[in-house]
Amino acid sequence: MQLEIRPDPAEVGRARRWARSRLAGSGIDADEPLAETLILLVSELVTNAVVHTGCPAVLRLCLPGGGADAATVRLEVADSSARPPAPRHADGDETNGRGLELVDGLADRWGWNPEGAGKRIWCELDRCASGAAQDSPYGAFGGFAYEAV
Repeated sequence: MQLEIRPDPAEVGRARRWARSRLAGSGIDADEPLAETLILLVSELVTNAVVHTGCPAVLRLCLPGGGADAATVRLEVADSSARPPAPRHADGDETNGRGLELVDGLADRWGWNPEGAGKRIWCELDRCASGAAQDSPYGAFGGFAYEAV
């Protein structure tokens, strides 16, 4: 499923609402940590596309539906700007520059690929088998696969 995004900051809220509506019936409850993390990632990637490219974009969301990838949620934002994403570290009180740092910290995997004249930035979240994460001492991250570095 996909959503066309105009180069307008108001599109970020629309993208979040769209993603929330797609969670209904997907097997991911709206109050699951996975859902909240997914919505935050949608917000960050769509914001980056809208603010840094000035081009229309396409938001794609691949939710669990059975099969080998049933435990993985994939989010992609494709735009027509050839400029690669530029992760940076914001200092102190800066209000910008943390988007890709957040994506890196929250997603299990992320990256980008050239696509036509533009690019596709993607990230994936893994769901652990229910019960496994709840036995974990990291209960706040239940439902996620994670790696401490």
